[in-house]
Amino acid sequence: MRMKLGLLVTLATFSGGITGSFAASAPAAAAPVKVPDIVVARQASGLEQFAAREIRRYLYLRAGGLATLRAADHVDRGASDDLIVVLRHDRPLAKELVTAPAARLSLLTLGGEDYWLKTLQVGDRRVWLVTGGSDVATLYAAYGLAERMGVRFFLHGDVIPDERLALPLPVLDERHMPLFALRGIQPFHDFPEGPDWWNRDDYLAVMAQLPKLRLNFFGLHTYPEGHPNAEPTVWIGRAGEADSWGRVRASYPASYQNTLRGSSGYAPRKTRDYHFGAGQLFARDAYGNDVMEGFCPWPTTDEAANEVFNRAAAVLSDAFAYAHELGVKTCVGTETPLTIPARVRERLKAAGQDPAAGETVRRLYEGIFQRIARAYPVDYYWLWTPESWTWKGTTREQVWATLADIGLAATALRRSEVPFQLATCGWVLGPEGDRAKLGRALPPGVAVSCINRQVGMEPVDPAFREVTGRGKWAIPWLEDDPALTAPQLWVGRMRRDAADARRYGCTGLMGIHWRTRAVAPNVAALADAAWDQSSWNEQPLLPRRESPKAGPQGGRYARFPDHEIAGTDEDPVYRTVRYQVSAYHLPVANGSCRVTLKFCEPHYQKAGQRVFGVRVQGRTVIERLDIVARAGRDHALDFTFDNLPVTNGWVTIEFAPIVEFPSIAGLIVAPAGGRPWKINCGGEAWRDYLPDWPEAPVAEERFVAAGDFYLDWAAHAFGSDVAPRVAALLTAQDCRLPRPAEWVHGPGGIRPDTRPWEVVRHDYDFVERLETLADQVRGAGNRARYAYWLNTFQYLRAMARLRCEWAEFNTALRRARAADDPATRQTLARERVLPLRVALVKQLGRVYRHLLATVSTPGELGTLANWEQHILPGLIEQPGAELAKLLGDKLPPAARPASFYRGPSRLIVPTARASYSPGEPLTLTVLLLSEQMPRGGRLYWRKLGRGGFQSLPLEHVTRGVYRVRFPLLATAGGDLEYYVRMTDFRGEKLRWPATAPRINHTLVCMPRPGR
Repeated sequence: MRMKLGLLVTLATFSGGITGSFAASAPAAAAPVKVPDIVVARQASGLEQFAAREIRRYLYLRAGGLATLRAADHVDRGASDDLIVVLRHDRPLAKELVTAPAARLSLLTLGGEDYWLKTLQVGDRRVWLVTGGSDVATLYAAYGLAERMGVRFFLHGDVIPDERLALPLPVLDERHMPLFALRGIQPFHDFPEGPDWWNRDDYLAVMAQLPKLRLNFFGLHTYPEGHPNAEPTVWIGRAGEADSWGRVRASYPASYQNTLRGSSGYAPRKTRDYHFGAGQLFARDAYGNDVMEGFCPWPTTDEAANEVFNRAAAVLSDAFAYAHELGVKTCVGTETPLTIPARVRERLKAAGQDPAAGETVRRLYEGIFQRIARAYPVDYYWLWTPESWTWKGTTREQVWATLADIGLAATALRRSEVPFQLATCGWVLGPEGDRAKLGRALPPGVAVSCINRQVGMEPVDPAFREVTGRGKWAIPWLEDDPALTAPQLWVGRMRRDAADARRYGCTGLMGIHWRTRAVAPNVAALADAAWDQSSWNEQPLLPRRESPKAGPQGGRYARFPDHEIAGTDEDPVYRTVRYQVSAYHLPVANGSCRVTLKFCEPHYQKAGQRVFGVRVQGRTVIERLDIVARAGRDHALDFTFDNLPVTNGWVTIEFAPIVEFPSIAGLIVAPAGGRPWKINCGGEAWRDYLPDWPEAPVAEERFVAAGDFYLDWAAHAFGSDVAPRVAALLTAQDCRLPRPAEWVHGPGGIRPDTRPWEVVRHDYDFVERLETLADQVRGAGNRARYAYWLNTFQYLRAMARLRCEWAEFNTALRRARAADDPATRQTLARERVLPLRVALVKQLGRVYRHLLATVSTPGELGTLANWEQHILPGLIEQPGAELAKLLGDKLPPAARPASFYRGPSRLIVPTARASYSPGEPLTLTVLLLSEQMPRGGRLYWRKLGRGGFQSLPLEHVTRGVYRVRFPLLATAGGDLEYYVRMTDFRGEKLRWPATAPRINHTLVCMPRPGR
């Protein structure tokens, strides 16, 4: 992968400054570039041929020369031209090339997903062998070679450095094997930033990137009716209600997120009403994915409901079939116990069936499974345990209901004889008090998995190590939804989670996310860690057995010096707490001991706002502690546990978050016959209480160093000139980025920040330092990529300043509202509030300027919807209406967000496929963000590296949306390159990609399966 991988890497000496990649030469000269021929076996499979074409693509993009592809069963040892040989390890040609005994053994022992890049000397010619233990592994090898050419892969697309590759290729000897059997992603449905706004091409584009990252799993969760609404990914019904093709004839209303559906904190809004010109980027007022076109906000007739399910199945059928061709396993599922939609319950009752009966539920599962088997190919169906298990805990009845439901699903699966397996997933691995319970209770062959708790702030669940004899998949958060409108850099956390998953013996490693480009570093880091951890992971494969470090694990201080504490005469102990703490480890002599835990809730006022569990010496002593419910606010609450055994010289007290973060005020550990530990948690020394250990704003145990990753990433994305300085800045921010966004009745909201901006701005000093480097970035592609990330961080800073100005405005508005008489209220509104409103709107314009400059994928389009439909109603619209009422007049134009766009013209291709099937119709959607209509635009295309470009005009659809269909001649089976050019109203030439026509976007034809 990106970093040092495999057992042995030997690179030829070369000049240049990009570590782990080929050197870059000067821009391509006019003379043709001589590149090695590429050879495949005569009986090569379709995937082996595709691997060879992929190498040709990237060799062309990096070196500028188009290699000759040919089939052969032998290599002429008398020739001198270099060759790249691409084939599966068991092909006769591979054995002919690899003759040395040790090398032959290495070749023959390649596992099903192992691959090998090996440079051989065959007579007078140098041969680069690109081989794998299967067709898919050979494709992995091809992408491994592309990475050695300096290419980098991400979910949103490839990064092709501007500088040309210097030939010849280096000498290589790399053998790679995955650390996890399943590696992949779990894009989450529910918000527009994620797959809710993906169309067929978006799915296919993402699927094509997965094997480039050496990932082989793609899973989707499905929300049930009422939570907040049914989604059409999985249909629920009786077997006879779907035909032999999987088309449903009876269903219920289901929908993906769209701009007319108000849920999850979003207000319905037509895109034409978006601000600052953002509406230009949407083809419809009722915007969502193509499944929902004509049925927004949700289907209102039985026929429409059926059509939504059938459209969704058609998309997944194409996407999942394509994934299988690329060796990617697919997965869908619902929550358990099964939520039966109201319409389905009505039909069951009309047929004389009890919806609550186990037999009825089993038959519904049979209907679900049979329809899936006909509608789209999957490898797994996963059942998600209730989300409430992580926030509210569990009762015995809830656990048994869930296990019974899974049992019904398992029976239905056996009876249905469908070609997929069951798995579980959820917000926790298992129920409270016994997280490994499902691993013991489920039928054999059912894999277990879960996403990390606390939206990824918690590590991988250690209970995974207690699960044996079945698949177990860890799913870290690549990003979290509370901060969904902000960038999130979690490379160090991805590495730590991957290392823990490996230590706990997990067989799968996936990442949950919504966006693609915004989380590119996180995805790449997790993908790398699924294959190799040798350069940064010094932890053993098995859980550590050595002594822990004395003191707390994680935790922040909270102090309330003025609070009066009831129920104690030790007020200073209870006025300070350590929260967000996961454990305390204290050295104690072997024998027995008494542990006293001291709690107080000085922050929350209502029950249910902080709930957590406690384990001492591995035993659960408190399942659900709600301090306010037990004792009230500002009241001491102690628990004492006697005769606890100490066998290894340590007492360990662990805290398990259920709602919010655990918190403790003090603790006493008294060994029999020894001196007690007395800790004033979160506070200073007091009487015989010792001071707490320093707080840990960022728990060093939670993250792994990421400097090597960012150096490589910056070098290939922005160029070696600025890479060291950019890498240093981003390494310092990794896992420490400020978070101006949070959950506010929905994802990625913002709240007023009462701190002065002059105080807050220092958290964003790194943005200013990034700005100073912009002029030093060389190359059109490097500059475009740098502009994306610079605008991303400038947007983050602008959002933070907006919060400060919002707080100033709110303070002035409250004062005006509180004035005694109407005249004074009006005067204050005009003289104090209105100027702050104007400043607030101006700052909002800065936020949008940077946000609009980042729009390049469906994810950023979803972020626009979040601002328009989730954030702005409370930030701008409701306060604006109140201010207008106080003024007794409409707000002036300067106090209202503009509807038009003012800024540089931008040409955007939100979805660019990387490969296609012969004869497949290909349509490209192009977006223009501009102050006025352009003078014209065209698509330029040609066969890869051959002849002149042909062109077609872009068809204007509406607003700033254009489309163009590739001619059938282009998609008959050859590899293509293309670019888009527009002339804006000023006469400025806009190109996509930015490197065109020197380096264009490429499309490789993928041979059909079987050939």
